[in-house]
Amino acid sequence: MKTAAAPLDTSWAVTGPRRSLLRRHRDFRLLFVGEVAGKYGSSVTGLALPLIAVTDLHAGAFAVSALPAASWLPWLLIGLPVGAWVDRMRRRTVMLASAAASLLLYLSIPITAALGLLSYLQLLVVALCAGTATVFFQTAYTAYLPSLVAEPDRAEGNAKLQGSASAAQILGLGTGGTIAQVFGAVDSLLANTATFLVSLLCTASIEQREAVAAADERRRRTLLGEVREGLRIVGRDRWLRCFMIYGATANLALTAYQSIQVLFLLNRAQLPESALGTLIGAASVGGILGALVARRVGAAIGTARALLLFLLGLPTLVLLIPLTGPGAGMLCYLLGGAAVSAGVVAGNVLRATFTQSYVPTELLGRITASSSFLNYSLMPLGALLGGALATGLGVLPAMWLTCAGLPLAALILWFSPLRRHRDLPTGSITP
Repeated sequence: MKTAAAPLDTSWAVTGPRRSLLRRHRDFRLLFVGEVAGKYGSSVTGLALPLIAVTDLHAGAFAVSALPAASWLPWLLIGLPVGAWVDRMRRRTVMLASAAASLLLYLSIPITAALGLLSYLQLLVVALCAGTATVFFQTAYTAYLPSLVAEPDRAEGNAKLQGSASAAQILGLGTGGTIAQVFGAVDSLLANTATFLVSLLCTASIEQREAVAAADERRRRTLLGEVREGLRIVGRDRWLRCFMIYGATANLALTAYQSIQVLFLLNRAQLPESALGTLIGAASVGGILGALVARRVGAAIGTARALLLFLLGLPTLVLLIPLTGPGAGMLCYLLGGAAVSAGVVAGNVLRATFTQSYVPTELLGRITASSSFLNYSLMPLGALLGGALATGLGVLPAMWLTCAGLPLAALILWFSPLRRHRDLPTGSITP
């Protein structure tokens, strides 16, 4: 027998003109602040770990690319069962445990560095374990939002969360380089531990509680059966299937060029470390714009057509990135990076809103995990591919090849059902 789902808190609902979700929904505001803090810390880490490997431990291109590969590898190893586990547990509890684990892992780096014990192996282990915590957090977080926010507000909620993630990334990358220059790349990770602490406190303060399936029902369901069900639904449904195939191939290309962009920019743009994060962060401004316009463009031209525009049209400008050079040549990176960021974030807003309305709440954890497993499974390979190409061919040829993969991956969407529809379906999937 199922326990009844905890009702959504509607005490914040208003009549007449609707106020911002952030102003009228306390629990969403806490989730928002915690997510912004966590994304800021993660962006500092994404810059700090390669910098530590290059400047403190003198790692080569392949070793640097192995760090993002290790952080994405857990999606391939445990991504599928995590979805079923999350559907059996309270998602808020999973998020709290994951944030606490990440805090401790990143804190270990400056501690061991102070003791003179820091090694590349530790960076690799931290990246792998923190990536494991991220699998749990991201799966629980995606499935948690629909239980916190009523359906009419999910599009606004997704847009605000995606926009905040881009803004936090910009701030983290922009300040991360300066922090690394002033205090050292290792000590810059202390900013990350503080942000995970903020995320912990905000998530712990959320009052809305969710119900989980009764113990007797959990016993009747096997973990393997739930994993199979998630994969079966994703593979059978034409919409989820096309997004999954596109996501896997696009993430392969994205991770490949991002895994070598620090080396590429240091060599091609001849930037100091303090300016590196600022340049990468400035290119991420497009993500904020993408979050702001996603719903409006979807309403104006249709959500399916908007996805083609954001995920196929804009990312073709990624081919400007390999043209980056010193001085004015940095505009190529700014324009190409901003276009990719805008397209990816806007596409994520539209796809997340669609998935949360299309997939029943009780299936959302395992469907999210199944899709994420398939989407992210090629990312470790992409990171290693970027490093291998840079080692074998040179950084510039590797950047050309990996950037070209992104618009090629988007052609999958052109030959999908998206091209024949104005809007994504509004009904719910049949399990």
